[in-house]
Amino acid sequence: MSRTCEICGKSARTGNKIVRRGMAKKKGGIGLHTTGVTRRRFNPNLHKVRVAVAGGGNVRKVVCASCIKSERIVKT
Repeated sequence: MSRTCEICGKSARTGNKIVRRGMAKKKGGIGLHTTGVTRRRFNPNLHKVRVAVAGGGNVRKVVCASCIKSERIVKT
């Protein structure tokens, strides 16, 4: 199963996981220091749902949660 929404095309994005050490200046410390940066993936929240199609039938699709919440599909 590919990690993409079949309605909006949302797929995995990349980003960084940043590890910081120390106390923030506004809390009385000398500031946060970055000790490590690691690449990571942000995966979409995908669900397999049965969707009503225009012909009157039902089809199972992989849809992200934001498409379900915004009612871009009709669940059956």
